[in-house]
Amino acid sequence: MISFSKNKVLEWCGVITAILYSVLIAMNIGAEFIGFILLLISAILIGLWSYFGKHKGILLLQIFYASAGIIGMIRWF
Repeated sequence: MISFSKNKVLEWCGVITAILYSVLIAMNIGAEFIGFILLLISAILIGLWSYFGKHKGILLLQIFYASAGIIGMIRWF
């Protein structure tokens, strides 16, 4: 049986949403708003992972990414 810890779920779900965000923005198909939502979700998930793992530098980076996601949603809405 496969066992997933809370930290692994946060880490990998954050990575997957970041990849999807990057692809959506790079494809330039008008899905920027959805991309910024994915960026925000990714930043929250990886931010939680970094907080629980005491990775302060990554946490600071995720705060910046979350801010960029919010700004992007406001600008594209």
